[in-house]
Amino acid sequence: MAAIAPPIVEARAVHKTYDTGVVKVAALRGVDLALEAGEMVAIMGPSGCGKTTLLNCLSGLDAIDGGQVLVEGTPLEEMSDRERTDTRARRMGFVFQFYNLIPVLTSVENVELPLLVSRVDGDEARERALASLDLVGLAGRAHHVPDELSGGERQRVTIARSLVNDPAIVWADEPTGDLDSENAEEIVALMRRLNLERGLTFLIVTHDISVGRKTDRIIRMLDGQVVEEQRLEVPHVLAGHAA
Repeated sequence: MAAIAPPIVEARAVHKTYDTGVVKVAALRGVDLALEAGEMVAIMGPSGCGKTTLLNCLSGLDAIDGGQVLVEGTPLEEMSDRERTDTRARRMGFVFQFYNLIPVLTSVENVELPLLVSRVDGDEARERALASLDLVGLAGRAHHVPDELSGGERQRVTIARSLVNDPAIVWADEPTGDLDSENAEEIVALMRRLNLERGLTFLIVTHDISVGRKTDRIIRMLDGQVVEEQRLEVPHVLAGHAA
């Protein structure tokens, strides 16, 4: 029999508490979750339920207080700080609601920045950044600064930046939260196309049920716990692209 591949990311009884010095807030309370390679999963729930905290803990941006997080089979607590940083740089991409683009840099300069920080040769970094922008349909806007781009275009630059290191998984925190409905639909369709055509794994934190319905699975959270999972039958044709 063929071996069953382990989850690309797994949480086992994960706890996270924030201590303000005045009050302790249990942000995550024994969360169990497995994310398979090639899945597109939405995390949904009311504000303050622990969605973003879970994303940050799964990606290693935040430390946990109990339980275990495994990334591609390796527990994060067994990695040094440098190894966790290296894993994020090589294997993960991040997309945020407010873009986090540097205003004085052009699109291509913003996209190539993570590669330059990782000491990739300048010519190679530029070539890969241009290819990443082409992948999201922005080759013609490579030399525009963020103020010259629409909100949807800025988010495409952010997605291009998240893809430039050829990651295994992309973490997206409210990626459509600052967009109108038309641009939001285009961004979700783009992420789904990348998921289908390139096998990218996406974990998306969102309040928007229309975003959640375009994923493979919705995980609902309440008060720091997973309370429901819903698998969806999503047509594998979006925005004119077939699987």
